[in-house]
Amino acid sequence: MRRIVSFILLGLGVFAVALGLLLRFYAYPQLAKIPLDNESTSVAEGDGVTALVIRTVNGAPSPEIRRNLSLTSTTYVTGDLTQPEVEEGGDVAVYVEATKTTDDATGIVVDASVRALCIDRHTNEAVAPCEGQYIEAEQGQRVAADRSTIQQPGLSFKFPFGTEQRDYPFYDMSVRKPVNARFDGEETIQGVNTYRFVMDVPPTKIGDEEVPGSLIGRSDQPSVDTELYYQVKRTVWVEPETGIIVVGQEEGRQELLAQGQDPGEGTTVYEGLMRFNEATINDNVNKAEDNVSKLSLLTSWPVAMWVGGGILIVVGLGMLLAGNQRGGRYGTGPPLRRQPAGAAR
Repeated sequence: MRRIVSFILLGLGVFAVALGLLLRFYAYPQLAKIPLDNESTSVAEGDGVTALVIRTVNGAPSPEIRRNLSLTSTTYVTGDLTQPEVEEGGDVAVYVEATKTTDDATGIVVDASVRALCIDRHTNEAVAPCEGQYIEAEQGQRVAADRSTIQQPGLSFKFPFGTEQRDYPFYDMSVRKPVNARFDGEETIQGVNTYRFVMDVPPTKIGDEEVPGSLIGRSDQPSVDTELYYQVKRTVWVEPETGIIVVGQEEGRQELLAQGQDPGEGTTVYEGLMRFNEATINDNVNKAEDNVSKLSLLTSWPVAMWVGGGILIVVGLGMLLAGNQRGGRYGTGPPLRRQPAGAAR
């Protein structure tokens, strides 16, 4: 009976260890993926913002700098299932992001952009080949790229599953390249543990603009050639198991520099802080908590199975060895037959 029990314990232990390995190293990579048909919305708000607003006067655009604005920036992210890279059960998703920032008081659009890219469904980094990738920072001026080139390298939208306490490259739409997302500590938000990452972009030229002289204090000149400079401090709070950005905020500044001016000496055309509103943060917290509970089956349970299975194997082997030792002490061969009296010797 002891041998039967020991073999049962060994079998259960081996099964638990094997199932843990299967969950962690096969099921987890297959299931810890962003959806192909994603649909999400995030809203950021800011008060006391300075921004360049383009009004229409007598049928012509008329730019002016306004201060103390309340802005709302809405970002929609959807999955494009029509692209050739998208396959059911595959590792690549194609996402389209549309962002629009408006002045709350007037409804005037202050900024808008659309982009599309292919991303790895687990790491969330941009990948190639990608047939339909593009950036449209100004209406009607879409910039595409060769399908074999990664147009928007680095992370976008979220961080990878199993985010680590290290730096990551995160794509910045304004400078058109990845910037360093520096790990900056841990913080609990509404009961959810998050990793805080900070992205600092120093004053960087992002374009050339011909503007009315009156816009930059040179009313004697009908137009002036300027350089547009951008800087930002972007902070995101990321739930590490899922990579979901729970909270995001940007403190940015843009200025126009005329000839002979250095950064900090030009005309400010944007300055302010934008942060996810409470509804977006609450939604992200709920999504993070829901997905963490689902992923725990693939991350926490395997560890418990390995520990429990290891204990069962050790106990089973111990019982089996103890039984063998006991059998060796008393003999395991066939019983001796007693010879009948008078038998020949």
